[in-house]
Amino acid sequence: MNKTAAFLSLGCKVNSYETEAIRGMFEAAGYHIVDFKDIADVYVVNTCTVTNIADRKSRQMLHQAKKRNPDAIIAAVGCYVQADEENLSKDSSVDLIVGNNKKSEILQLVEGLRIKRDRIKDEELDINDSMVVDIGAENEYEDLEVMSTMEKIRAFIKIQDGCNRFCSYCIIPYVRGRVRSRDVVDILKEITKLAENGYKEFVLTGIHLSSFGIERLNKADELYELMPLASLLKSISKIPGVSRIRLGSLEPRIITEDFVKEIAGIEQFCPHFHLSLQSGSNTVLKRMNRKYSAGEYEEKVQLIRRYFANPAFTTDIIVGFPGETQEEFEETLDFVKKIGFSQIHVFKYSKRAGTKAATMPNQISKEVMQERSNILIDLAEEMSRDYKELFLGRIEKVLVEEEVVIDGVEYQLGHNERYLKLAIPTNENLVNQIIPVEVEKVLTKDILLCKK
Repeated sequence: MNKTAAFLSLGCKVNSYETEAIRGMFEAAGYHIVDFKDIADVYVVNTCTVTNIADRKSRQMLHQAKKRNPDAIIAAVGCYVQADEENLSKDSSVDLIVGNNKKSEILQLVEGLRIKRDRIKDEELDINDSMVVDIGAENEYEDLEVMSTMEKIRAFIKIQDGCNRFCSYCIIPYVRGRVRSRDVVDILKEITKLAENGYKEFVLTGIHLSSFGIERLNKADELYELMPLASLLKSISKIPGVSRIRLGSLEPRIITEDFVKEIAGIEQFCPHFHLSLQSGSNTVLKRMNRKYSAGEYEEKVQLIRRYFANPAFTTDIIVGFPGETQEEFEETLDFVKKIGFSQIHVFKYSKRAGTKAATMPNQISKEVMQERSNILIDLAEEMSRDYKELFLGRIEKVLVEEEVVIDGVEYQLGHNERYLKLAIPTNENLVNQIIPVEVEKVLTKDILLCKK
C-alpha cells in the first residue's frame, strides 16, 4: 500500500510555493497525496508567524493532524518553527521541526525518522527531531522547484528570500534571514517547463521582491544589470507560452522612471501594482521604520500612471500602530482617497515579541483598532467599486480559471490583467483560455459581469 502524505500551507504566497515544491518531492518519492483533512502517514504544515493569530493557527493545525492520526509523522516547517523552536521542541504533537533554508531536506528527514521509528520502540524516541539553522547566518538561496501546482492556470514563482529592511513591527527578517536571490537560469528553466505544461500566467514572488538581485549587483554577470528585476521580466517575456507576467508585493523605492519604462515595454506585463504602504501618515511611517514618505509614495504612483492606463494599485495598511493618534489615522484616510486604490488589505496591528514596536509606548486598544479597521474597510470597498466602474463598456481580456455558479447561473470566472474578477455567463468550458469580453455591469461586490 502506498504511503500517504498531506500538506497545509499557512500565510503568504512564498509559503504556498515552498509547499508545492515539498509536495512534488513526496510525490516523486512514491507518496500518494491526500487532502489535509484525510488520514495520512505524514502531515506537513508550512507555518506562518506574521501575527499572533498566525502562531495560534499553526499550533492548531499541527495538533489537529496528530489527533487525526496519532501514528503519523507530523512535520512543522517554516517561519513559526524558526521563531519558536524551543516551545515546539516540547510539543508532543510534533515529531519533526524543520526551519527555513532546510525545507529542501524534509523528505530525507521524514524518511530518516520513519526508519528510526521502525528500529526502536516509541518510548525510547526523543519527543521530536529538529533541523533548524541560524537563519541570520545563511547566505545561500535554498533551491526548491515546483513541477506542478494545485492551481493549473497561474503559477507563483519564488525568486527571492529574506529581508534586510527591519520594519519596527515585523518579525520576518528574524525568521527568514537576509536577502538571498535565486539564480536567473533556474528561474527561467522552471518557468519554461511550466509554460510547456500549459501554464499561462506567472506571478513572481518573494519575501522582499524589490530586493531581488541586489546582493549580486557587484558581480560581473550579464544577467544582473542595474535593474535585476526588470532584466528578469524581460527574459521571462521571451519564453514561448508565457501570456502574462505579474509581480507580487513591491516597495515604492524600486519604482524609478527607468524601471517603469522598461516594464511598460513588456507586452505580457500586467499593470497591477501591489505597492506596500502601511500608513499614509509620515510620522507613523517613521516609527514603522519605513524608508519613504507619503509624498514619495504618491510620486511613484503618478509615475506609473504616466506609463500605464488605469493601472490597479493594491496595498496593505496597518491600523492601530503604537502611538497612532486620531489625527494620524485621518491622514491615512485622506491619503488613501488621494491615491484611489483598487483594493486595500487592512490589518489591525499585532504585537510581535522581539520587534521594536512591541515595546513602544501608547499601544492602541483593541476597540479603537477595530473601529479604525471598520472605517478603512468601508472606504476601501467604496474605492474598489469606483475602480471597477471605470471598466464598464470596455473590452477586456479574461484568463478563465474556473466554472462557478452564482444565484443558479453558470459562469466562467477569471481575471483580467489588472486582477479584476470577470464572469462570463455560459456553460461552455473556457478554462485556461484568454477570452476578449465586453464588461457590462458590476455583478457582485467582487465580480464584473461580461459578455463574449
